[in-house]
Amino acid sequence: MNIQFTRHRRLRSSNNLRAMMRETHLRPEDFIYPIFVVEGENKQNEVPSMPGVFHLSLDLLNKEIEEIVSLGIKSIILFGVPAEKDDVGTQAYHDQGIVQRATRQVKEAFPDLVVVADTCLCQYTDHGHCGIVENGQVLNDPTLDLLARTAISQAKAGADIIAPSNMMDGFVAAIRHGLDEAGFEHIPIMSYAVKYASAFYGPFRDAAHSSPQFGDRKTYQMDPANRDEALREAQSDLEEGADFLIVKPALAYLDIIRDVKNQFNVPVVAYNVSGEYSMIKAAAQNGWVDEKAIVTEMLVGMKRAGVDLMITYFAKDVARWLKEEN
Repeated sequence: MNIQFTRHRRLRSSNNLRAMMRETHLRPEDFIYPIFVVEGENKQNEVPSMPGVFHLSLDLLNKEIEEIVSLGIKSIILFGVPAEKDDVGTQAYHDQGIVQRATRQVKEAFPDLVVVADTCLCQYTDHGHCGIVENGQVLNDPTLDLLARTAISQAKAGADIIAPSNMMDGFVAAIRHGLDEAGFEHIPIMSYAVKYASAFYGPFRDAAHSSPQFGDRKTYQMDPANRDEALREAQSDLEEGADFLIVKPALAYLDIIRDVKNQFNVPVVAYNVSGEYSMIKAAAQNGWVDEKAIVTEMLVGMKRAGVDLMITYFAKDVARWLKEEN
């Protein structure tokens, strides 16, 4: 054949050559591992819709952290499931709240581990919404004070990063002001800047006991059909003082991740959410997919899209696989 073409396959001809040419890599330090802490003792109850994810009481927490640290994972994010709830989420900002106690315990035993505190009210309110409710409406401005109080109490407990996930307008500004006034100007904010009203959250609500008791969250979380709005939300959070930008969910929103990464010169975090996790776990348990291969491909895709860090329930699994490869 007297034709001209480029031989791209030359660079794919062996395992080692492919490894040399690989552009995107996963590392244990890329991951933030979510942990659900609960009241009581000797509790390690698997979340029914999330195989391998557990509710942990504080007396069993250190053992879990030891495993996480041994795998080379540098950060966790704490979610609390309180024993008591009320209409204003008091346990979210109580100094003896479950996340505050867990944070103190972890930082005392593992001072180098980065502890991220999820800052929201939905797990702590009896109505399951992320703010104060009046006449069936979620009120924006009155909620901001409670979010700031929650962030301050978490910082006092030793949290290294505050991660507000509620999607109230002005939540970053309120939290930044509250932290600075309380002497925590050094604590960064990892904002859930772009959080969609997604169907992928179902298993998390099972884990966090945070399903809304009426209505939905579409008045404060974003419409999945919107793209330009994501950039407006991210811009607002940066102007208000955010240090990281989270896009949630990840798998169906890789275009948004790339848009945010292209537009803003700050660390971008993807939340590989519960529905994404549970679908793969269920398919793997049925023998329909190769779990290691599909999880690795998915997370590489997220990182290739522009992610710097990933909040993922697969963190321990992937860290083990990486150790085995080395």
